[in-house]
Amino acid sequence: MVAAAVLFGLMVVTIRLASHSMHPFQVAFLRNLFGLVFALPLLARAGWGLLRTQRLGLYFLRCSIGIVSMLCGFWAIAHLPLAQAVAISYSTPIFITIGAVLVLGEVVRARRWTAVIAGFLGVLVVVRPGLEGFSLASLVALVAAVASAMVAISIKVLSRTEPVDAIVLYTTLIWVPLSLLPALWVWVWPSPWGWLWGGLAGALGTAAHWFWTRALRAGEASALTPISFLQLPVVAALAWWLFDEKPDAWTLCGSLIIFASTAYIARREALLARKVLRDARIAGDAPPQR
Repeated sequence: MVAAAVLFGLMVVTIRLASHSMHPFQVAFLRNLFGLVFALPLLARAGWGLLRTQRLGLYFLRCSIGIVSMLCGFWAIAHLPLAQAVAISYSTPIFITIGAVLVLGEVVRARRWTAVIAGFLGVLVVVRPGLEGFSLASLVALVAAVASAMVAISIKVLSRTEPVDAIVLYTTLIWVPLSLLPALWVWVWPSPWGWLWGGLAGALGTAAHWFWTRALRAGEASALTPISFLQLPVVAALAWWLFDEKPDAWTLCGSLIIFASTAYIARREALLARKVLRDARIAGDAPPQR
């Protein structure tokens, strides 16, 4: 998870660097194009059978929502201080909890709702609606976080029947043409540096997702979620070094509130998951752990 957090942080910086010479929509296309190149070994390893599915419609829905999240997120990275953009993106677990209730019918009790409300207040502190530091880019970043939560809900549904590698591969396959359409409206031929930063964004994003999925498979989300927040100081340090951006007190305070809220939500999710598994074992419905 440490590797994933650092790689995601580096990807954010390469997106900003690429946005200096290209529109963020074009950067998103290059990130997906090179991301597909680095994801193709999954197909080479598993064979064409990996692409067999009965849920192609849900894949397209998940990818359509995901491309909205990506385009909004990339646009926010290009127009917001990097630390602020990343801080807002960490509100996604708050919206996942809300979506799990509305879409999946999960039961969320008072303590987790309290954490959700606290996290949303942290988002308001970072976004600062009605105050001098408020900007349209903050709302765009918030839309990206909400759309990302919808993507997470769709992945939960897909993962009930689909292999993880198939979800990763289908996502990259569909994202390339979907991101090409908006990129064509703002297309300029990338400079050598543009190709470099776009390629690095794809490589770093794919590598970060690989480490992230392996981390979640190997450990509990409650222990890993706080580690994932390492991305914020990495981005803040690089933004200060490369772009002379210093996070203000509002961003730092709101980030701490969001961090506490999402860490608590992750902890509650892990405790409930362990309880369900323990009850299933007692009832004889689940195999013992290896």
